[in-house]
Amino acid sequence: MSNLEVKPPETELVDPAESETTPPIVRPDATGFELLTPRDVPLGGPRAMEVRRTLPQRARSLIGAWCFVDHYGPDAVARTGGMVVPPHPHTGLQTVSWLFAGEVEHRDSSGAHAMVRPGELNLMTAGRGIQHSEVSTTDTTTLHGAQLWVALPDATRHSEPHFEHYAPPAMEVRATGAGDAATVRVFLGSLAGSVSPVITYSPLVGAQLDIPAETSITLDIDAGFEHGILLDAGELSADGNDIPIGDLAYFSTGRTTLTLTAGASAVRALLIGGAPLGERIVMWWNFIGRTHDEVVAYRSQWQSEVIGDATRTGRFGHVDGYDGPALPAPVLPNVRLRPRD
Repeated sequence: MSNLEVKPPETELVDPAESETTPPIVRPDATGFELLTPRDVPLGGPRAMEVRRTLPQRARSLIGAWCFVDHYGPDAVARTGGMVVPPHPHTGLQTVSWLFAGEVEHRDSSGAHAMVRPGELNLMTAGRGIQHSEVSTTDTTTLHGAQLWVALPDATRHSEPHFEHYAPPAMEVRATGAGDAATVRVFLGSLAGSVSPVITYSPLVGAQLDIPAETSITLDIDAGFEHGILLDAGELSADGNDIPIGDLAYFSTGRTTLTLTAGASAVRALLIGGAPLGERIVMWWNFIGRTHDEVVAYRSQWQSEVIGDATRTGRFGHVDGYDGPALPAPVLPNVRLRPRD
């Protein structure tokens, strides 16, 4: 999904200690736990689709290589107009589309044409550059899900764009308490004995967790990973920390287990994680690069090759089958983004 903000904030990920002017960052507590609250972001025009964004933000910009988390719905399509995102570009990242309700039609310039459905992963690797469109189908009455991005490491961020689809099985996980076994759907990486076959370019995990009310599970996790839990529904505590619905809980490296306990209502949550990326990135609009000049060049190519002349097939290719023009890039801010040494 595109970042449709008219004035997207400039996000430069650097060590805050390297700049005296950088605002103070909220650090995890002594146990390595941190709670990230979302901000509401309207995507598009007057009937904008509202999303709740927890990454990136000032408190934290990355969890492993995960760099962007939007959570939306449940939205009545008759009221909101659903999702209508014209062709738009991406560079240097993977988009992870995951639905709880509804259906979205995906088209991209790698030639992929697929439906995003609940419980099924659509993974698009932008690499050196891609464009895609996303439109909720006419049969969709309620739209509810999450859109996440993964930053590609420098060694692979110029790879050829491609698309993968995977429907992970619902694996039972032994639980204690009032409920039956919990279920885990692993769409990236491995967890609870389940392994996703899709391609990742850094060590990652991504899964949907469904836990019955008054029930607890303990997951074995990679101690070298940072982890995040986005609560979509229910009442949840993780290692004794309560997580409000819509918030993203962060857990630092060093943990080998994570105990999740559902309260009076059943839990649905997304677990993400990965090894710390260890690289500086510059993210603006739908582009991820390493320098200000690189992002400026991406925007210039998009405007000239796609917006200025839709017949050209340059870095971003062409989306077949979408009836309408591509999305112009916003105006760049009057500030230079540069890595701090």
